Order: sequence, then C-alpha cells, then structure tokens
Amino acid sequence: MIITDFLERNARLYGGECALVEINPSEERDKAVTWWDFNLIESASDAPYRRELSWKDFDRRANRFANLLLSRGLKKGTKVAILLMNCLEWLPIYFGILKAGCIAVPMNFRYSSDEIKYCLELADVEVLVFGPEFISRMDAIADDIPGVKMCFFVGKDGPSYTEDGLRLMGFCSSSHPPIALEETDHAAIYFSSGTTGFPKAILHNHRALVHACLVEQNHHSQSREDVFLCIPPLYHTGAKMHWFGSLLSGSKAVLLRGVKPEWILRAVTEEKCTIVWLLVPWAQDLLDAIDAGRVDLSQYRLDQWRLMHIGAQPVPPSLIARWKAVFPGHDYDTNYGLSESIGPGSVHLGVENIHKVGAIGVPGYGWQARIVDERGNDVRPGEVGELILRGDGVMLCYYKNPEATAETLRDGWLYTGDMAREDEDGFIFLVDRKKDVVISGGENLYPVQIEDFLRGYEKIKDVAVIGLPDARLGEIAVAIIEVKEGMDCTEEEINTFCKALPRYKRPKKLFFEKVPRNPTGKIEKPALRQKYGAGRLVEVQITG
Repeated sequence: MIITDFLERNARLYGGECALVEINPSEERDKAVTWWDFNLIESASDAPYRRELSWKDFDRRANRFANLLLSRGLKKGTKVAILLMNCLEWLPIYFGILKAGCIAVPMNFRYSSDEIKYCLELADVEVLVFGPEFISRMDAIADDIPGVKMCFFVGKDGPSYTEDGLRLMGFCSSSHPPIALEETDHAAIYFSSGTTGFPKAILHNHRALVHACLVEQNHHSQSREDVFLCIPPLYHTGAKMHWFGSLLSGSKAVLLRGVKPEWILRAVTEEKCTIVWLLVPWAQDLLDAIDAGRVDLSQYRLDQWRLMHIGAQPVPPSLIARWKAVFPGHDYDTNYGLSESIGPGSVHLGVENIHKVGAIGVPGYGWQARIVDERGNDVRPGEVGELILRGDGVMLCYYKNPEATAETLRDGWLYTGDMAREDEDGFIFLVDRKKDVVISGGENLYPVQIEDFLRGYEKIKDVAVIGLPDARLGEIAVAIIEVKEGMDCTEEEINTFCKALPRYKRPKKLFFEKVPRNPTGKIEKPALRQKYGAGRLVEVQITG
C-alpha cells in the first residue's frame, strides 16, 4: 500500500467524521488562516479558537493541492517544501504533495533565513509553501533562491513574490489525481544534522512511511475510539509518525498550538483525548503546576486519558515516577528513533514494561537492533557498543551526500552513532552519543554553530559547547569560554551578545577557563562533560 491509500480509505468509510481539530488558545480570530470554500466551525465565545476537518474534506483538499501542483507542470519527483507552523492546513498539503507524486520536504519552523536557504538548495526544492510567520525570513532570501520557481502563501496578504495557494486550490478538482505511485517511489526528505552545523537531507520512500504507520499502531493500539493530542511540530518525524497511528485507525487527532498546562488539560477534557504525547519540559511543567496548586485536576475530565508517552529527548526516570504517582491509571511508553529510521519506534519500551523505565526498550515492530564494536561485531550483554538498526523504515540515503551515506549505511544496517548497552533481559540502555548534538526541550542544538557564533565576540579566544543533563529540558547547552589574554569578560557581556541567537540556542550556563584540546587540535569534550557533569556517568535516553 501507499500511505495516501489510508487517507482515501478513511474518506470513503468515515467521510463525515472528524479527522483533525486545530486549537489555538492565543490566536486572534482575524489573523486565522482559513481554507478557500472552508466554513469555520465556531466554538463558544469564551472557548479557544477551534477549527475541524472531516476525513472527506481532508482527502478532498489533499486532492485539490495535488491537482494545483500538477496544473503548474510539476512532475513526479519534484521537491515541494512546507514551512508552516502546526495548523489544520499542514497535513492536507503534505498529503497533496504525495498524491501528486512529488517529494514532501518539511522544514523546521525555527530555521533562520540562512538555514532555510541552505535546506532549499540542498534538497533541490522547486516549490515552497509557507505561512505568515515566515515573511520576514523569506523576504531576506527571496531574491537569492533561484532553484525555487514557485512560492505558495498560506494566509492572507502574502508577499508580492507569492501566490495565494489556498484560494487557487478552490479552482482545482477535488478528484483523485491520475498519478500512479509505488512503494519504492521517493516520498519525503527530512532534515537532520551531525555536529558540523547545517542539516543533512534524509530521503525516504513510500514503503518507509507505511512502515511508520504499522509500527505506531502496533505499539500504541490506536482504535477508532481513540483521540490523539498532538502538540509537537509536524515538520518533525516524531509528531507526524505518531499521528500515523490515528491515520491507520481512522481516529480523530487534535493539534494544540500551545503548551501551557491548563491548555493541555482543557484540550484533553473538551476533545476527550485518550493519547497524549509530551516532551519532558511539558510533562515537568504540568506536574509542577499541579504541585503548586495552579492547576486543579478536579476541574477537568481526564478519566478517558489512557496513555501518556514521551519522546524526542532524554527522559528522567524520576519524572515518570512522579507522573505515575499523580496519574496511576495511565499507561506509559517511550520510543527511540531517528529521522534516518523514519522517526519513533525502532526501539520502544512498551506499556507492559514500566518496570524497565530508564531503558529505551527492545527492537520495535518490524525492526532489528544490534549493539556492535568498532569492527561491527556484536558485543556481549552489559558491554557498551554502537546501536545499529535494520528495517523497512531505514532511509534510502543522505540526499546528495554519498560519503555520509556510506558511513551510516553498511550492509543494510543503519549505524546510529549512539552508544548503548543491553541488559540480561534484552532491554537496551543508551549510555552516550558519538555525536555532539545537544537535545534540549526536544530540539537539536548543534554545538559547532553556537561555537562559531561565540567566536565572533572580540574578547573570546576559544570556546567549547557541550550538553549537560537538565531535569526539565533533558539537556542544556553549556559554553566553556577561553578569554583572550589580558582581557576581562563577564557573563553579562556574553549573555547580551547571545541575544542575537534564537533563545533556544543560547547557552544556559557559562564557564570561563582554558579550552582543552588534544594533540590533533580537537576539543576534548568528554573531559569537559566529565568535569562539569560532576564526574558522574550519566545514562541518557534519546526517544522519538
């Protein structure tokens, strides 16, 4: 099957039922994006802004966007990028791209102008779909992206170099486009990165997307009665691939644009959500709000909530113990995955294995996992080695990067770069990462980028950025700064200088001392982690 087949089946079988809901508690109604020919379903005047879409309308709008692309002469394999905040339009546009036989290229909404330009060029994008939040960033590069031949704007009063994509869709057929798709056809490019800065482009086919559907539904048993609350960004494989369980089961999903504890609990109550995927900071904030009395659980209807799962960053076992104390009736699960393995689920704990909290689990549905030494030989239980994976969700390649592909894909196995060990029961624990990526609040931070920025300050001679454990964010970025001889430098100066960085990229702690380097000139980051981690071996858990 092709993943678009599931959407068409749902439209046929459950056409009038709700597929997607968007809730935006802080959105002003006059700024809301609306579909051409779409009637806004109003909520009560004191309720958050809310829109919903049926399975039939979801499929029709995907068809319309596909037919819009085809009417402009796009061919099978053309790359179409999506640069949108979470909204009701996101998934129908994504599926429209797939239905047209094009390759969907989701973009991180945190990207700077330079990062947007880099990714558009790396992925050979010819069409870009973007929303009002990105006008200023796009204005800065609009004249410098010659490969992009068309820009469709999702919203009102777009820039002069864009077309009103939603209005134009209204003139296109809502019938299924005449494009034949195969499992082996290229489907999507997602972006990841090593420690060298800008992302790599990860190419997946349709078989991998279907595999993600099967894995998610197998792990979390979504049924027609379930309602999934999705808060993380849809550009990320984690959010979308967890939603694939709702697609496969034909059940409703809610896109909540906001992470305040009361907003989450209100959405669970009013939409009757049964499954909620949280990041560590959101779970932490919710528990803290309950403990402080800012949230009264008796004011919410939560008995139907059956499963809470966390992903995308290290998960402290103490947090899960707190959660179970407050919500003893909830099942809990965590998943490990990479964008290179089509997101979450290549390893998962399983709701029946709560006694193994701290582990990332066992190989997921349809996956194989091994832990190997530097020669590719299996290590013994308890020994640390590199985690490698095999399954239908493994990427085809790093697009236009054969060297990185050859290093990561070997004999059908995906080398994750994550160091792990297996216990006597076959459960996998992550110990450290070969890569220096810092995962803070579910976002990847690339130390080299931050280091390069800090080196632009006139008083800095050398700098190293590392990640250290943090109870709320999973990890935080810490900068060790070596000041030029004869100069004085303060934390206040560095913090002021760092205001030019996006807030999530700013180092949370600063230390002033000499940056250690080995004889080949490489920064000795393991020594820095050992020193500033108080000498503790910290077992981290990267989940999807």
